[in-house]
Amino acid sequence: MSSPDPQVRAARNKSTSPPPHGPVVAVTGAASGVGALLTERLAASEEVKQVVAIDERRGECAEAEWHILDVRDPAIADRLRGADVVVHLALDLDLETDAAARTAYNVRGTQTVLTAAAAAGVHRVVLCTSTMVYGALPDNELPLSEDAELRATAEATGVGDLLEVERLARRAPRAHPGLNVTVVRPAVLVGGTDTALTRYFESPRLLVVAGSRPAWQFCHVDDLCGALEYAVLEKVDGELAVGCDGWLEQEEVEELSGIRRMELPSAVALGAAARLHRIGLTPSPAGDLAYTMYPWVVSGSRLHDAGWRPAYTNEEVLAQLLDEVSGRHTVAGRRLGRKDATAAGAAGATVALLGAAAVVRRARKVRRRI
Repeated sequence: MSSPDPQVRAARNKSTSPPPHGPVVAVTGAASGVGALLTERLAASEEVKQVVAIDERRGECAEAEWHILDVRDPAIADRLRGADVVVHLALDLDLETDAAARTAYNVRGTQTVLTAAAAAGVHRVVLCTSTMVYGALPDNELPLSEDAELRATAEATGVGDLLEVERLARRAPRAHPGLNVTVVRPAVLVGGTDTALTRYFESPRLLVVAGSRPAWQFCHVDDLCGALEYAVLEKVDGELAVGCDGWLEQEEVEELSGIRRMELPSAVALGAAARLHRIGLTPSPAGDLAYTMYPWVVSGSRLHDAGWRPAYTNEEVLAQLLDEVSGRHTVAGRRLGRKDATAAGAAGATVALLGAAAVVRRARKVRRRI
């Protein structure tokens, strides 16, 4: 007797296999970015029973149960009923978003998700911020412990929002007894991301502030998803830092990237950054510069103790970042058009910065004439 058709055999195996065990996991911001990658990963995991995907548009993961909803809508509580864990990734950290609108979305969304999760009987919420919340300071230890004080200020892009998310995370278990909150803090995130720190590597020269001592620690998005999965499956909890092991000194970054530095005095660099941002020529405030000046490398000891290991090294992630930004040209955080980029590439960063200064002067003259 001939064996059954392979498709028939697969259908039989599927129908007779036991149902998957594990948690029902809801993911917000599931249609794009890290949320989309995590949704696909969890949907394929034999340790996860079901994935509930929540976003303002439907994503591509067909295995997930989709709900089209703004995370600020209190009706989200109904969509979370039956979930064991919620991973909240619906954060807006876009450089081009209006700062006030971004903060309103991020804070209100996190508040609503935490309250709705508690009301729906969810027992764990996983939030994602950044190791930027530790702050980039000249007296930081290398590396910082995960328990180190959060000394960042709200002067860098989105960091004020992340600090508020951290505050909400610490307050939630007291406001909602029985709700556990895990916070995952990735280092400089690479893999389809666009931040002030990834744009740093789009410049024709790497700006180095005289007297500073940068240290670079990266995190690949796949490693972040792996760490989030560990948190979902309760293999680790608390406040977690995730990134590559160790760090790269500025000299190593320059050697690996092949991009030469341009060194400026602190007052000149910070003053120019502040002026360019104030008149709307660049999306990055002067506070972003601190993260290219001082170390903010963090030990990932809790994840390591739980058995997690990064799949990528800092060198490998930097190489991927350089590949992703190839062909893009940025000066002081501002993307240049093709014509400007050609000029910047030919003349170097010094001329580009002088051009930016000239724009500032012209803007001042126009303002005085009005």
